[in-house]
Amino acid sequence: MTENDIRELLKSVKYPGFTRDIVSFGLVKGISIDPKRCEVRLSILTENPDVVRQIVAGVEAVLARIEGLPPGDIIVERPALDRGAQARQLAKATGRGPNGLPGVARVLAVASGKGGVGKSTVAAHLAVALARLGLRVGLLDADIYGPSVPLLFGVPADVTVASDAEGRLVPVERYGVKLVSMGFFIGEGSPLIWRGPMLTKALSQFLNDVAWGELDVLVLDLPPGTGDVQLTLTQTLAMDGGVIVTTPQDVALADVERGVKMFQQAEVPVLGVLENMSFHVCTGCGTQTHLFGDGGAARVANRFGLALLGAIPLVRTLREAGDAGAPVVATDPDSDLGRLFLEIAENLSRILGVNAEAGHA
Repeated sequence: MTENDIRELLKSVKYPGFTRDIVSFGLVKGISIDPKRCEVRLSILTENPDVVRQIVAGVEAVLARIEGLPPGDIIVERPALDRGAQARQLAKATGRGPNGLPGVARVLAVASGKGGVGKSTVAAHLAVALARLGLRVGLLDADIYGPSVPLLFGVPADVTVASDAEGRLVPVERYGVKLVSMGFFIGEGSPLIWRGPMLTKALSQFLNDVAWGELDVLVLDLPPGTGDVQLTLTQTLAMDGGVIVTTPQDVALADVERGVKMFQQAEVPVLGVLENMSFHVCTGCGTQTHLFGDGGAARVANRFGLALLGAIPLVRTLREAGDAGAPVVATDPDSDLGRLFLEIAENLSRILGVNAEAGHA
C-alpha cells in the first residue's frame, strides 16, 4: 500500500454537504507510511467542529478497511484564515504595510497567469453567486486596460456614475452587486493609454474614494499576469485570499505558478484553483469532451497543495450570458451551471469565514 493508493481510497470521503471529495478539495496535505505508523495530515479550513469530526471519521473508516496497514494518526492543521485581518491590524499599529477598507470585511482577489482564460466571467459569476447567498458584495474591476465588467453586467456605455455628499463615487448596482469599473468612465472601445503612476492613482481612487458602504466581500477582478496593478494592490490593500483561474492546457497551466508565487510573496493565502473551459458538453447527446486536455488544473493544484475549487464547462450559455450582460447564476440559478457557481461561492464563503445565512462576516 503506497501513499498514492491511500490517496485514491480517500477520494471516497466526501466533504460534508458537497458531492466532491476531500482530496479534490485539497484537504489531504500529506500521507506518510512506515512499518509502525501511518500518518495522514489534513488541512481543514472550516471552523465548524461537526464538519471536522465527520471528515476525520471518514478518514479513520477508510484506514481501518486497509488490511495490514499499521495504526494511523490523523493530524488536523488549521492554517491562518484571516491573513487580511492580521495585515490590517499590523498596518494600523505600525503605519506600514497593506491596510483595509472601512466597512469591508473580506477582500477576495480573482487572478490568472495569462489572458483569455475567462477570469472576468468567473469573477462576475462568483460575485453574483455570493450575493445570492445573502452576502453584501462589491466587485472592483481592476483590469484598468481591459475592463469587461460593464459588458458582463449589462451596464450601458453612457451610464452616469453619481457622487455622494462627500464627493465619493457611488457604485453602480446590478444583480445585488456593487460595481466599479474604468469602463464606466471611458467610451466603449476607447483605448486607455496610461503609464504606471496614472494606473496607481486610478486604483487608489477606486479603493478609497468610493462609497462602498458595508460589504461582506469585495471581489477584485485583477488583470492577467503579474504587473503594476497586481503589485500596487497587494502592497496597499490587505487581501484575505486569492483564487487562480486557469484552463486545462499546459500553456495556460505554466502561467499559474507565477500567479501562485505572486500571492505567496505578498503573504496572501491562495484559496484554490478554478478550471474554466474544463470540458465541452454536446448539446445533442450530452457527451463530455475535454477539448483542452484533462485534469490539468488538478495536477497544478496538487503540485502546490491547493484546493481545486471547481471545473467550469465550456458551454454556449456562459458565452451568451456574458454577451447579454445577464450572469447565468442570476437568470437561471437552478441550472447545472448556476448550481455549480453557487456551490463554489458557498465553499469560498466558508473558507473566508463569512456567514452566508446571516449575510455578514
